[in-house]
Amino acid sequence: MSHQYWVDQQQVTTTTGIGCVDTAGVEQATYDGATIVPVIVTSAEVANLLAAYDETDPNSPDESTARALARLILNALKAV
Repeated sequence: MSHQYWVDQQQVTTTTGIGCVDTAGVEQATYDGATIVPVIVTSAEVANLLAAYDETDPNSPDESTARALARLILNALKAV
């Protein structure tokens, strides 16, 4: 299966301070030193990923999807 997501390596940045808001809209702590990795996902791939994802299942997403996303992020971090 060919995945349709990438990292824009030119926009991967390290920062000395950043805060974030989680998926529930709750502001999280400000971090001293972080790396921002922008992941680009096509609209079609978003639909595919979400259709196959069950947040109540600890084995979701499937291994090949989880591995592909993890490798994408880790390769971006390694290239910084």
